[in-house]
Amino acid sequence: MKRYFAAFCVALLVCTTTQGGEIRGQYVEARTCDVWTGPCFANADFNIGGKNGVMGWKIDKGSMDNVRLDGLGVVAVVAAGNTLGLEQSGPARAILIVDCRATSLQREALVKFAKEQGGKLLGNILAVQDAKVELTNCQCDGEACYELVAGAARVKTRCIDHKADQACGNETAFYPPLARGVSARVAGVVEHSFRGQGLEENWGDFERRGAYVGSFQVK
Repeated sequence: MKRYFAAFCVALLVCTTTQGGEIRGQYVEARTCDVWTGPCFANADFNIGGKNGVMGWKIDKGSMDNVRLDGLGVVAVVAAGNTLGLEQSGPARAILIVDCRATSLQREALVKFAKEQGGKLLGNILAVQDAKVELTNCQCDGEACYELVAGAARVKTRCIDHKADQACGNETAFYPPLARGVSARVAGVVEHSFRGQGLEENWGDFERRGAYVGSFQVK
């Protein structure tokens, strides 16, 4: 009986691991508040600005619920009730932009993936839209900077200049990334905008120290 039970546990573990699997790829986010900043600038944003953001995932390899997602992307566009910094998990409204190349099963899997990685911030999805999701990177000073285009959402980043971008002299990565499971570094914003439907608000933000770029790996 014990042997049968042990065999059942092993089979269940294998099945669960196969179904979930590992998903890895590239990640970028931008907010309308600085993330590489000092306390004086951060406190100035609190409850006043910095309530909008974009998060983008481009999957290099992986599956969810036994559905392969290689090469596909999903983007979350967020309008929060408070500054996306001091209260990163607070109430928010969001739309998802899913890669238009996805099948119906892949679309469902991408939505589930984004919700899991965005947590409470993506607890209120108002709409799911389809568009081509393009996330590209280029080298600047030996580091990769990213550009995301997904329907009405766009993020273009640059590397942080730790001298020219200083304002108060004690800047640091003041806020962590919004998504789970990411390995990312701060970046500057060339352009961060959303000019579409679904949130009843649009924005355009430029030349801010408010982005993260890097990769993700989740199981």
